[in-house]
Amino acid sequence: MPDVNAMIRVDHAGEYGASRIYAGQLAVMGDRSDVSPEIARMAAQEERHLHSFNHLIVKRGVRPTLLMPVWHVAGYVLGVASALAGPKTAMAVTAAVETEIDRHYQAQREALGTDEPELTALISDFQADEVEHRKVAIAHGAEQSPGYPLLSAVIRAGCRTAIRLSEKI
Repeated sequence: MPDVNAMIRVDHAGEYGASRIYAGQLAVMGDRSDVSPEIARMAAQEERHLHSFNHLIVKRGVRPTLLMPVWHVAGYVLGVASALAGPKTAMAVTAAVETEIDRHYQAQREALGTDEPELTALISDFQADEVEHRKVAIAHGAEQSPGYPLLSAVIRAGCRTAIRLSEKI
């Protein structure tokens, strides 16, 4: 049986980090960019995800990651920096993050099997949103961002590291 508490802890942290990235991007872009409405829509979905994991953390008595203050700052700084670099770079960050989250959620669904149908359904729902976010980001020029292959690789590695750390700490 997988460590369900670790799954909830890391998913909670991830949704929090995503919310902070979008908050940073919107702080820079406001409504002045052609991608701002998409970012605002994705941010609202991430807030819904975060609300669900906030509820699960309390309901199941799961300890949140002790790294929340780090993710608070790191997510926002990543959002601000990517938006300052331009809309395509902001979308590149979204595409990279959502690629890793899609893989992460898929691995969790496979590990859970039929043991946790409510959690599996929630993860499936959120995974669909994350896949859609990646498609939107690519449609808005993510892959045309300067240095996209390197940027994507770095962001994805950072996501994998954040996942591992948040599961344990």
